[in-house]
Amino acid sequence: MAAIEIRNLTYKYQNAEAPVLQNLNLTIEKGEFALVFGPSGCGKTTLCRCLNGLIPHFYGGELEGEIFVDGLNVRETPPAKLASHVGLIFQNPENQLFSFNVERDVAFGLENLGVPPEEIRKRVDWSLELVGISDLKDRAPWELSGGQQQKAAIACVLAMQPSILVFDEPTSFLDPLTARGIFDVIARLRRELNLTVIVVEHRLEALAAHASRLILMDRGKIVLNGEPRKILAEAAERLSLKVGVPSIVLLHRRLSKLGILKDLTPLTTSEMAAQLRGVLTRD
Repeated sequence: MAAIEIRNLTYKYQNAEAPVLQNLNLTIEKGEFALVFGPSGCGKTTLCRCLNGLIPHFYGGELEGEIFVDGLNVRETPPAKLASHVGLIFQNPENQLFSFNVERDVAFGLENLGVPPEEIRKRVDWSLELVGISDLKDRAPWELSGGQQQKAAIACVLAMQPSILVFDEPTSFLDPLTARGIFDVIARLRRELNLTVIVVEHRLEALAAHASRLILMDRGKIVLNGEPRKILAEAAERLSLKVGVPSIVLLHRRLSKLGILKDLTPLTTSEMAAQLRGVLTRD
């Protein structure tokens, strides 16, 4: 059974003139790390909302097709039940933090599900330790840095123990160094907990190396879907899509056309540097 299966999904918000998702089909297997990218307004955030039941249970609108998460039909499953299967971390962590301290925020979802107090304590301590902020549990959310807030938001979702984590541009409000730290946390959690991870992100150069699959969206449709090196190479050839292809991929494309490089598309600067050193050594 796939972690996520979407069949012929079309969705239009209330009072919208046109659908934001159009006849979308997608299957993500358990344990995958899928990175979703594309130009602004292409439907990435809407796709995230479909996965945890915000669409159609809260946003309404017109939904056609089927969405299955861990075998559950999203249209027929209450969001409270879906929360124990799929967790969504929003673009702005402040939208998920509202209590007087981090510990209370992490416990909030569990309390609403009626989890026994002793189990809540165990899960709160476990999730805070996993993301490395146990020492911040008594701090107010507004006293934290952007990176600490994002880790607290991740802990809130982890405490629910979902098998699928969905991140909607989790580093939009963070500087590059802090963002890289968040990406490392996401990758580590996926390995340690055997999670299925879907990340919507535009900073491809910092995250592509962690992903097992890249999914490029445009105008509500999936344009490219596959192995990261192949997808980045194709995206570099199709610049009309107006996506932020990493500079190392564009450089590799240019040098390959000149016959200087013949290796696979690099995913990191260290890979690119190794290829260039190889050229210098060969010459």
